[in-house]
Amino acid sequence: METTEQWQGEDYQVRRITGSTSTKPYRCPGCDQLIRPVTPHVVAWPLADPEAGERRHWHTACWRARDRRGARMQRSRSAPRH
Repeated sequence: METTEQWQGEDYQVRRITGSTSTKPYRCPGCDQLIRPVTPHVVAWPLADPEAGERRHWHTACWRARDRRGARMQRSRSAPRH
């Protein structure tokens, strides 16, 4: 299921993932912790990005608290994005 939500004055496409098909871990930008495979979570990307190249996987609770948390990218710029 996909919805459109706002964050920081921009519209985002948001997809809820059940986790049943997830095979690798992702790093949540809200808390900088891993989202383990098969964990339900949210994938969000700006609507202005039609190819979804800026999509990020968030814990559901972190996405709901995004206005209070923001993105906490603590890895170096050269680190791979998950």
